[in-house]
Amino acid sequence: MSRSWPDSRLQELFGCAHPILQAGMVHNSGADLAAAAAEAGCLGLIAAGSYRPDEFRAQVRRARELTAKPVGVNIPLFFKYARESLETALAEDVPVIVTSAGSPRRAAGPILDAGRAWVHVAASPALAVKCQEAGCHAVVVEGFEAGGHNGREELTTMVLTPAAVAAVDIPVIAAGGIATGAQMAAALALGAAGVQIGSRFAVTRESAGHQAFKQAVVDGDDTLLVLKQLMPVRLLDNAFRRRVLEAEASGAAKEELAALLGEGRARLGMAQGDVDEGELEIGQVAALIHDIPSAAEVVAALLRDYDAAVARLRGGP
Repeated sequence: MSRSWPDSRLQELFGCAHPILQAGMVHNSGADLAAAAAEAGCLGLIAAGSYRPDEFRAQVRRARELTAKPVGVNIPLFFKYARESLETALAEDVPVIVTSAGSPRRAAGPILDAGRAWVHVAASPALAVKCQEAGCHAVVVEGFEAGGHNGREELTTMVLTPAAVAAVDIPVIAAGGIATGAQMAAALALGAAGVQIGSRFAVTRESAGHQAFKQAVVDGDDTLLVLKQLMPVRLLDNAFRRRVLEAEASGAAKEELAALLGEGRARLGMAQGDVDEGELEIGQVAALIHDIPSAAEVVAALLRDYDAAVARLRGGP
């Protein structure tokens, strides 16, 4: 059916049919998922944080083999290979660069000089303003409900989105707690130009996440933001998270928590499928995820639900 979106700036910026970004989620967003999302009319993103530089280049090239539609990348600026990942993305002519987890000014020069579409992820209206000042073409504002690493502000998407829309002129992309078309319609009603969706795409057949991780999300719905002394992260309940909560309740120092976390905990849980001892990063919308469909089926359901929600608001059936 013909669909008229309230704001078409993202489609023009990214060259995609729908104002939907498939989030760049560590150990989930590889070439297969990004290409499948792109084929469904979204902007698919490859998560640079999952890969060493040579692996990342291979993922970018594989996505290009799988689809002729635009595929972007997400680069966490705290990632130890952030500089190499950005150099690779620019050398491989990736059309859209999404940066996160750090000051946008750290990446501004190379991206703007290369003339690429640039988006940064922010957790507050003040940070959204800094993104605009740095030269970003759009900003993702990620609410407290989101999975994985979060800001410390604890602003919910329902509050953060309209506040950011009021603060900047560039397109605002709402993220956090969005897994249905009705939630997407709500975000657009708040002034967002589009949405970024993570958790729902993490639990799809094309996601690089381990099947045991996906099934744990389907079977569970208890998420909590922990490790605020280090870097806040929303995790599904498991033995590891319970040990973290016990340590925090006992007043563990930052160094003790870092030792408990160790290295490779996210890979252990999401890529290798250790659902007891790994980090299971997922958003609050885990409570709404009950199956493991294809990315195309997710997008089709989002659009159907969006249309139905808009019809209800207009007084339709």
